[in-house]
Amino acid sequence: MQHVFIIGSRGLPAQYGGFETFVDELVKHQKNKTIKYHIACQSENSDLALPGDHFEYRGADCFVIKVPKIGSARVIAYDILAINAALKYCKKEQIAAPIFYILGNTAGGFIGHYANKIHRYGGKVFVNPDGLEWKRTKWAAPVRAYLKYAEKKMIRHADLIISDNTGIKDYLTSEYGQVKSEVIAYGTDKFKSDLTESETLLKHQVKDYYLIVGRFVPENNYETLIRAFMKSSIQRDLVIVTNHEGNAYFETLREKTQFDKDSRIKFVGTVYNQNELRYIREQAFAYLHGHEVGGTNPGLLEAMWSTAVNLVLGVNFNRTTAGDAVLYFDKENLLTRLSAVENLTQEERQRLQEKAHEIIDEKYTWAHICAQYERLFTTAYTNEPESFTKIENLARGKDES
Repeated sequence: MQHVFIIGSRGLPAQYGGFETFVDELVKHQKNKTIKYHIACQSENSDLALPGDHFEYRGADCFVIKVPKIGSARVIAYDILAINAALKYCKKEQIAAPIFYILGNTAGGFIGHYANKIHRYGGKVFVNPDGLEWKRTKWAAPVRAYLKYAEKKMIRHADLIISDNTGIKDYLTSEYGQVKSEVIAYGTDKFKSDLTESETLLKHQVKDYYLIVGRFVPENNYETLIRAFMKSSIQRDLVIVTNHEGNAYFETLREKTQFDKDSRIKFVGTVYNQNELRYIREQAFAYLHGHEVGGTNPGLLEAMWSTAVNLVLGVNFNRTTAGDAVLYFDKENLLTRLSAVENLTQEERQRLQEKAHEIIDEKYTWAHICAQYERLFTTAYTNEPESFTKIENLARGKDES
């Protein structure tokens, strides 16, 4: 049995996006029964057990971690507490040669110590660095400096880096030299909404529109997208699905662009119902994707499946994800590219969607992604791992903890 401890997602069942959805899909699509997943879960995100307890979810062993409320350092503490709990569990259950798969770089500043412990018990450390978290403007300068340092340390101590996009792998190679790595993308669901209308669209009296969906942060280039749209002569609305309410950036953006004076610009808040969000994507004339930081963005994959025409910021991460199935823009030519979208024929729109569906079918279904992970986990040890007793004796000679 190959035991895989997954550290860094907030909990199961998934209540968020990103890593949580990935972990949920990973255990849901498990085919190889020689793998046993152990998933760390934050106590406030796991209704199925108390802190310190274990519960089963779709065959995975979930262990619950209570994390102290210590501000931005909380995410670091969570990863460290989860690693310690997993190591104790390995010792208690005599688990030999586990794989620790750490999602994100937040604990990277301390990873050397814990990687040594994992290695002494015959384990391996795999890391998914996510996107370039240290570039996100939501973090204060000291936090961004730490995240860059943490990235460097993770690269140094990991046995394998798993990037979800070749753009991330290329960045790591250029930044740190040759890195032992694999590329396994993020996945998406292929389903069509069964709705015939949207409460959100009805509430805001929207019928014909462009669409933006994403976290409300500056690096998703809301200012660039809104300014260009306001300059255009497009008669359609611009529907923006995002967590803008109570966000200081909303007021900053309004002062800079005065979008509130343009009746076409409609912030509609968040849409948590995935069936309704799919319907909104499907009915959009085109989707605008301004994400600049990250790897294989889940929202872009969903748009490629659900929306016929996608106009995407042409950074490396996006190009390696979408290929020739979308149209690209840069920050200087967005207005011109919007005009190009308006002038597409129905045949050209259909051809773009067909290309996007082909790419999703080939590379981004969850079944395909999870099968890649299973192959990776089952071939991580080319030889039969040492017994737990032998590994523990070797470890005792160096470290009694």
